[in-house]
Amino acid sequence: MIKCMMCCVGTLAKQILFYYLCNSVFKRGMKFTFDIIVIGAGHAGCEAAHAAARLGSRVLLITMDMNKVAQMSCNPAVGGIAKGQIVREIDAMGGMMGIVTDRTSIQMRMLNRSKGPAMHSPRSQADRMQFIARWREALDNTPGLSLWQDTVKQLVIKDGRVTGVITSLGVTFNARAVILTAGTFLGGMMHVGRVMTPGGRVSEPASTGLTGQLVSLGLTAGRMKTGTPPRIDGRTVDFSLATEQHGDEPSHHRFSYLTDTRSRLAQRSCWTIYTNREVHDVLRDALPDSPLYNGQIRSIGPRYCPSIETKIVTFAERDSHQLFLEPEGETTAEYYLNGFSSSLPWQVQVEALRKIPALRDVQLYRPGYAIEYDYFDPTGLYHSLESKFVGGLFLAGQINGTTGYEEAAGQGLVAGINAHHSVNGMEPLVLGRDEAYIGVLIDDLVTKGVDEPYRMFTSRAEYRILLRQDDADMRLTPQSYRLGLADAHRYDLQQSKQREVESLIDFASAYTVRTSHINDALIARRMEPLKQGCRLVDLLTRPEFDFALLAELNAVIAERLDKVEAERRDEIIEAAEIRIKYDGYIRRERELADRLTRLECIKLRGKVNYGEVHQLSTEARQKLTAIDPATLGQASRIPGVSPSDISVLLLLLRS
Repeated sequence: MIKCMMCCVGTLAKQILFYYLCNSVFKRGMKFTFDIIVIGAGHAGCEAAHAAARLGSRVLLITMDMNKVAQMSCNPAVGGIAKGQIVREIDAMGGMMGIVTDRTSIQMRMLNRSKGPAMHSPRSQADRMQFIARWREALDNTPGLSLWQDTVKQLVIKDGRVTGVITSLGVTFNARAVILTAGTFLGGMMHVGRVMTPGGRVSEPASTGLTGQLVSLGLTAGRMKTGTPPRIDGRTVDFSLATEQHGDEPSHHRFSYLTDTRSRLAQRSCWTIYTNREVHDVLRDALPDSPLYNGQIRSIGPRYCPSIETKIVTFAERDSHQLFLEPEGETTAEYYLNGFSSSLPWQVQVEALRKIPALRDVQLYRPGYAIEYDYFDPTGLYHSLESKFVGGLFLAGQINGTTGYEEAAGQGLVAGINAHHSVNGMEPLVLGRDEAYIGVLIDDLVTKGVDEPYRMFTSRAEYRILLRQDDADMRLTPQSYRLGLADAHRYDLQQSKQREVESLIDFASAYTVRTSHINDALIARRMEPLKQGCRLVDLLTRPEFDFALLAELNAVIAERLDKVEAERRDEIIEAAEIRIKYDGYIRRERELADRLTRLECIKLRGKVNYGEVHQLSTEARQKLTAIDPATLGQASRIPGVSPSDISVLLLLLRS
């Protein structure tokens, strides 16, 4: 049809008509206006885009490489101390990290089982390439979510609000909210010895331009540093000189509370080895070429994940450090050498590693390297993760000064929810410190700021007995279901689990274990017999007893446990047992949290001109003005604001 029409007009007219028709078709097929744009497809960006689209927003996810979404830039593992709790919270809310990890797991372990339940933390090794593939599959099948491969070079700002982005290809996309999750790519600079290469990840370019624009808009930028170790060819490792570390039974643990997420991949072991004096001598002699010690790197690195050169300097008295060989996938020969993060010259890394007996013939896939990148002071954010300086701009992940996939993903989930709420005129979601580790994380960031890459620990949560990994669904799924993110299936599973747990606790409270039912079995096991019958719930409070043992000793208890839903039996029994054993601690911490939460109900933002309150200390006036806390509770957690300053504010508000 177009060809016939063009035969009837002159050359100039043909060109005009052809341009008009093609441009019309192009504009009909290609969308340039969205509700929300997410910049960066790391762990924060993927969770943000998925959550916002699931809630009903039209979302565009822009990434440099669509084949590396949710790339595990460092170790091929998810979870760990406190981080595992965050992943379970993400899953309870309807996020994807737990599901993707379960389906790509090649080893699962529950850490800290020898400690109390508040410390139990799941951790999984994952197949790196399968992890990316599963996330890409999830993104491609999320209605309302589009992807665009490109780099954003500039935000479009109008009247103090972000209205879109301009990419390196010169394409302008419009949106009512933008979520920036740039990871280590803003101003990224990689270091291997004295060799410096711009980039956000090995063989991937850095992103430039946005930092300067955001600083001009009022945000405060800084530099941080992280690093990664060499990747080892497992075919050159003498595993007979390493110690094997098996995972738990695959059926025992998983991240997701859904019932169909277990991995079908072959399970693989990790291995432990140790450095020695010879290794340390090689590293120490090369310190003049270390970017960390020759002045080449000036930014702050993660204290809790130090490089190997930092270890030998800080702990000079130690003759060895433990290292972990972690498989990168189900079938690959590639191993990640956890504990040997380094920015020393590659030749030094090879020489030092070959001093370890198990690695005497080691071949590297690539050396370790350090990377410096831009981040922004998170005290410039509200709890919703929206910028105080640019309306509609949300920041999540390492760009806020954090480190770790899990911390990034948790922020991304909250940013995605709140960006959707923002464009729809809804109240933001703010998770309390007694509701979730994600709430602790975000409150720490926006209230205290960071002076080093932030990593979550159980010790950061004052209510950690309330924030256990076993009950994240009980805490968060009902709230997420009301928001519309957790679907009906997930909510029904949570309600069913809650009924089963309560029923099991009721049984334990009502059933009396008689001496005639159990003493013979106790004596046979050389355990102290009961002097009189007692309720099962009282027996379970003793550290030497649990449901599994008592089911072996008592047929009635065994019969009752057999009635628990088979697919989630271990999970339900564990949750009921923890509730019984730690009931007193849980109730006491709940009462404490409720008392302190009263300060969170006292609104502060917009009510006080701190500069005029001379009863406050000078430091308190400066900190309160800079952070502008939303509530008196948040004000009480600001470093430099004393209890006496809080008393002054309380009296002022009352008057």
